[in-house]
Amino acid sequence: MRIAQIAPLMESVPPRFYGGTERVVSYLTEELVRLGHDVILFASGDSITSANLVSCATVALRLDPQIIDPIPYYMLMLDRVRRQAENFDILHFHIDYLHFPLFRYLAGRTVTTLHGRQDLPDIKPIFLGFDSMPLVSISSAQRSPVANANFAATIHHGLPPNLLQPNFDPRGGYLAFIGRISPEKRPDLAIAIARNLGIPLKIAAKVDRVDQAYFENKIAPMIGDGVEFIGEINEQNKNGFLGEAMGLLFPIDWPEPFGLVMIEAMACGTPVLAFRCGSVPEIVDESVSGMIVDTVEEAIAAVPRLIAMDRRAVRKQFELRFSSSRMASDYVELYRRMLRGADKIETRITEAPFNIVETEALN
Repeated sequence: MRIAQIAPLMESVPPRFYGGTERVVSYLTEELVRLGHDVILFASGDSITSANLVSCATVALRLDPQIIDPIPYYMLMLDRVRRQAENFDILHFHIDYLHFPLFRYLAGRTVTTLHGRQDLPDIKPIFLGFDSMPLVSISSAQRSPVANANFAATIHHGLPPNLLQPNFDPRGGYLAFIGRISPEKRPDLAIAIARNLGIPLKIAAKVDRVDQAYFENKIAPMIGDGVEFIGEINEQNKNGFLGEAMGLLFPIDWPEPFGLVMIEAMACGTPVLAFRCGSVPEIVDESVSGMIVDTVEEAIAAVPRLIAMDRRAVRKQFELRFSSSRMASDYVELYRRMLRGADKIETRITEAPFNIVETEALN
């Protein structure tokens, strides 16, 4: 198949630092190429890929201090994709719903993977107004706020098996928190859990501009006394950071769509202690790859059992469920199913409603 992968432009593919969506796009693209498909990647020009790269911005937009508004760059990219659309069997978008108006006439040959939360009210009119656009959820929990939208499949993320090496004998003596500093990720709870147990905590996390005040006012004063803030780390440093940890703390307080860091930890053989939110019950196999809790008190009580878990069993569960080859196979199956039915799909032109009451049909 000739497949277009359309990636976000904020980060390169793969990203130099933080960037879950771009990382997944990279893993999927490389695996599709390995399977023999003709893949064209629309992404920033500093991306690294074995696919054919179409540069849509010189560098990742987040890394260019002169970029203020990313929308013009996305408009230019979408026009470039549209002009080449007839050359592809499948157009796979990873940019939310920006492309819906331009590509509705090709709905039967498009796939849109939703990478973010779907519980925000402003999203519902989009799915009702563009109800012919096939969607992929990355967890069953992600689709629950708009359960009746046009979902074609749920496909969990996957990682290349050799990307992260397991460590079955960690010597770090610390718990890990990795990802992004924000209120919904609850680094403050991770600190509270570790500090209560007297176990060192290392935080490797990105601080976005929108979360800078939260970091400075809430988290920075808690650093020290066994809590170390490392900052944002790259892919090369992630293996050592996660692999040497006794466990990963994932005390989220929001409807997490997937949580890539959970399977990254599992790939390292590191068990995951996560709060029961969003996708967590789908990703963590209780007492096999980690522990699921509802409160800080439960988390504190669970940590001794967590760090005693069989790290080989954690890694095995990752290999069984979350490889990039499984992810790519799931997408190829979806592509083929869509192509078989593409000529039967009627493009339905409807007026996008803006009455939130009417969008209850999506629930």
